[in-house]
Amino acid sequence: MSKWDLNKFRGIFVAMYSAYDEAGEVSNARVKGLAKSYLNTGVKGLYICGSSGEGILQTVEERKKVLESVMEEVGKDLTIIVHVGANSTKESVELAIHAEKCGAAAVSSVPSIYYRLSEPSVERHWQEMINSTTLPFIIYNIPQTTGFHLSQTLFKKMAAQHKVIGIKMSGESVFELQQFKANAGKEFLVYNGPDEQYLGGRTMGADGGIGGTYGVMPELFCSLEVFVKIGHLQTAQELQFHINEIIQKLLSYPSLYGACKYILSLRGIHTGEPRLPILPVTTSDYDSLFELNNRIVELKRKYNHILEY
Repeated sequence: MSKWDLNKFRGIFVAMYSAYDEAGEVSNARVKGLAKSYLNTGVKGLYICGSSGEGILQTVEERKKVLESVMEEVGKDLTIIVHVGANSTKESVELAIHAEKCGAAAVSSVPSIYYRLSEPSVERHWQEMINSTTLPFIIYNIPQTTGFHLSQTLFKKMAAQHKVIGIKMSGESVFELQQFKANAGKEFLVYNGPDEQYLGGRTMGADGGIGGTYGVMPELFCSLEVFVKIGHLQTAQELQFHINEIIQKLLSYPSLYGACKYILSLRGIHTGEPRLPILPVTTSDYDSLFELNNRIVELKRKYNHILEY
């Protein structure tokens, strides 16, 4: 039995984007504005400084600044999970300790990137973070970007620790997701990572999801979660297909994050351009993104109306 209230970790978590000023520096005001925009959308919390938040492209001090701003603005209202993974274990531990001081609910981490590390290396990397705080830890498994394929053997060893409460499964196999759940037990949290298969992940045992495209359509994913909970799977499938059409279009731009940030700007939420080498969108993309934003708003109204009845 976990000593933490795991209910606050179940549901929809927005993988929050970066928020820079016009000079490309982390902006406290813009971080707070973005975090605040997710209040009252139905999401359970935020996952910050991960892939969508460009944490790997930021300095340790910038990442601390982001967390401090988020906690000041919404820390009492939303569950905040902090991605503390960095290339060096030393930096990761520093970020984990800072997260605990700030009052975050949990920390999470990918394996160190660039080097093709052995399982003992990754285990030691994660273990140092786990040992550095009293916070629960959530494994972040994303082999397509890290090059590290988490085996069920290492996973079971990590999951046996009481402080390791979950895994963000961003690999593409829902079978593997189901195996993580089966091998760790009912109480162990499994988050669906690929947004385009949220429904598949949930039906295969995921307890919720953490996703980047949630950031421009949190209400759609929250509606999808409601349909899953009440057993309206046909409507859930229909909505997932609509979501996937949007995701497919978002992926057609110079960068997914650049497209999402521009959509937010159309709503008055300014977060700046993504940090290079992630590309921003170009002026030639503006009209189609305007239409895509309208489509998201249309779907939000449609499925809110369905839920009201």
